[in-house]
Amino acid sequence: MTLEAPFDSRAFRDALGCFATGITVVTTLAPDGAPVGVTMNSFSSVSLDPPLVQVCLARDSNALEAFTAAPVFVVNILAENQAELSVRFSQRGLIDRWAGLAVDHWDTGVPVLPGCLANLECDREALYDGGDHVIMLGRVRQIASKPGRPLLYFRGNYAQLS
Repeated sequence: MTLEAPFDSRAFRDALGCFATGITVVTTLAPDGAPVGVTMNSFSSVSLDPPLVQVCLARDSNALEAFTAAPVFVVNILAENQAELSVRFSQRGLIDRWAGLAVDHWDTGVPVLPGCLANLECDREALYDGGDHVIMLGRVRQIASKPGRPLLYFRGNYAQLS
């Protein structure tokens, strides 16, 4: 093991990449009603009572304004066969992420991606400064889940449980 202090941002990213994470696509509605979605692996549970989760959105994301203005969002936890969705919602630029994509809508009207391991519809509880990210805390209002295997991210690549 190599000890690095001080370290640069690449070394920090490499060290964080040693922690395998699940992959989510977080969705909301922009103020004009347009659907917005972003791939995120910065997701975790916070509390069981009340039911709280957090997601972290990069400050340089084109979707930041929509998410910080929206009162609700949905966390869609991807299954191992949904890598295409992860790629689709991680691309920058003027692509239409929603073209040809079937979605469901629950109480709030925010797009819910079908076929996921779990979907959590959340009321935005709070926003916090997280350096180059904004931490969004959400109170879960509705959930759905199914059996299956997760899509994982490890050391910069997709991974699967063996």
